[in-house]
Amino acid sequence: MNNQDKTPVTVLTGYLGAGKTTLLNRILSEDHGKRYAVIVNEFGDVGIDNDLVVDADEEVFEMNNGCICCTVRGDLIRIIEGLMKRRNHFDAILIETTGLADPAPVAQTFFVDEDVQSKTKLDAIVTVVDAKHLLDEIGKAHEAQEQLAFADIILLNKVDLVSEDDLSKVEKRIRRINPTATIHRTERCQIPFTEILGRNAFDLDRVLEIEPEFLEHFHDHDHDDHVTSFSLTSDAPLDPTLFLPWIQFIAQEYGPDMLRMKGIIAFDRDDDRFVVQAVHMLLEGDHQRPWNPDERRTTRLVFIGRDLPRDRFEDGFRKCIAQDRAIAG
Repeated sequence: MNNQDKTPVTVLTGYLGAGKTTLLNRILSEDHGKRYAVIVNEFGDVGIDNDLVVDADEEVFEMNNGCICCTVRGDLIRIIEGLMKRRNHFDAILIETTGLADPAPVAQTFFVDEDVQSKTKLDAIVTVVDAKHLLDEIGKAHEAQEQLAFADIILLNKVDLVSEDDLSKVEKRIRRINPTATIHRTERCQIPFTEILGRNAFDLDRVLEIEPEFLEHFHDHDHDDHVTSFSLTSDAPLDPTLFLPWIQFIAQEYGPDMLRMKGIIAFDRDDDRFVVQAVHMLLEGDHQRPWNPDERRTTRLVFIGRDLPRDRFEDGFRKCIAQDRAIAG
């Protein structure tokens, strides 16, 4: 099954009170012609307002607006497999995580289970944040930082409660954690759904086709945050026999603390760009497309994680440079 035939899955995450349930309820109640299956990750927190739930005793049920809702009572894989038996009843799947949840296990599901991977695709991780309280939350709750770190799309919500100067500070702080996510400013999560659904934003190949310089436009920061980001670059090509074992080692050794990793690799004597990304210890990579004749063949890797030893990463990365090219350069 190719990607176009797979059912897209959007993960909605965000810290307590940020507004993700408001966003979910808008998606479920507005007339947009789409039908969604909804999986709610509940830990004493139902997640969907009671007036939207028709029959809480049923794991899967039809809603008044044509959506289907199911409540997570067991394994996410089992529920997705059950949903796929009814795939003609809906167009896409939404997963809402609890406000204290790490989105990683949800994202990893789409890497590790072959059946789920063959029938669905992770479209985007959408994180809703409270513009008024985010800076305080980041300082107290590592979950708030990790939810930002995993995001492909960020809704900076409740912007009507914050001054422009404060909004700029919040956005700068977000960029210190996640330099690559798309940020939208919203009030009460009002945003065209085309900006957050069906974006294929988790697919790095697709993102790079639309925005080739996606991984370039940010600066490193030195600070004491729980979650940080940094980049490694090289204008000299890398040796694939050195780089591939090294990046696999990095994923295995530092995977628990490496939240996201994305990169474009220029290999020695290889005319195709190689794209790699990881969620924790789960790593995937493949050739994407030929380098354009006028395109600068620069390797760019972005790491987002908890207290990653940047100096070790830099040392190992430099050792992957093709030696004859490095000397020639």
